[in-house]
Amino acid sequence: MIYKSFIRPIFFLLDPEKAHRIALVGLSFFGRFYPTKLLIKNLFEYKSENLKRDISGLIFQNPVGLAAGFDKDADAFDELGLLGFGFVEIGTLTPKAQSGNPKPRLFRLKKDKALINRMGFNNHGINIAIEKLKSRKNKNLIIGGNIGKNKITPLEKADQDYIYSFEKLFPYVDYFVINVSSPNTPNLRKLQDKKPLTILINKILNLNNKKKYPKPVFLKIAPDLTLSQLDDIIDIANNSQLSGIIATNTTISREGLITSESKLNAIGNGGLSGMPLTIRSIEIIKYLRKNLNKNKKIIGVGGISKPQDAIEKLEAGADLIQVFTGFIYEGPSLIKRINKAIALH
Repeated sequence: MIYKSFIRPIFFLLDPEKAHRIALVGLSFFGRFYPTKLLIKNLFEYKSENLKRDISGLIFQNPVGLAAGFDKDADAFDELGLLGFGFVEIGTLTPKAQSGNPKPRLFRLKKDKALINRMGFNNHGINIAIEKLKSRKNKNLIIGGNIGKNKITPLEKADQDYIYSFEKLFPYVDYFVINVSSPNTPNLRKLQDKKPLTILINKILNLNNKKKYPKPVFLKIAPDLTLSQLDDIIDIANNSQLSGIIATNTTISREGLITSESKLNAIGNGGLSGMPLTIRSIEIIKYLRKNLNKNKKIIGVGGISKPQDAIEKLEAGADLIQVFTGFIYEGPSLIKRINKAIALH
């Protein structure tokens, strides 16, 4: 209640990107000191043996994760763990630092409880993130590494960026996510087509198999795929050692929004996240679960703003879930409420 009545209104007076940065810095600061660290844990953590999950050989303390894009540069993963997350996905990281698309590039659609972003994989580069990951404290918190390509890298050389990031990041994260589904890097979604995607995934998995202890590798897909594209991805997953699929990334659709068309036109391009994705995400999860091999895991993300949304995704076939936009609108208490609902379900 404090978040919605006091903290959120203040944050929502600020530019969304600035508010996000302040929140990360503040959490990182207060999470360093034992008294405030303990207070945060006591307020937001919910523990139960019923919440533990063994997924692809990793033990998750609970099935609720933070989606990529929130802690792009691995600034506050340990502190985010204090809020009750079972796992945190950093990134999207690229080999070289890049500033992303011109500002403003993050917009709130308050009536829809949604966000539109065209960030463009802004990050400080993989080497900076690695330095921060070296000081990782909470060994129970699973960390995922979401990797993408630099904007300046030609599409035909995209695999080099993914390979570089995979090799560099391998010792420091617990699982990987191949992100070819962001709508904010030109032509990136072309990598979701069957031929280039098969080549890219096989290269990453071949490298993974050469490691003494291979790590789970997931593919993050867009909600805007056609049925035939989705079938191609299912075929690739079923015929490879891909651990599973994250469904879904943001959408380029603006269908069914309450926000006025004039405001949407003023905002322009970008990926939409939040409540408008709830139904589409569940549809894709159900289709994936029906057609994927049983050993392939699904991480459900998109439009989770209350515990029931999370439970519906799990019932649709997701093994784990992730939040992002709902976390911004509902605050950190959302994680505790979801975990409690899952544990008692």
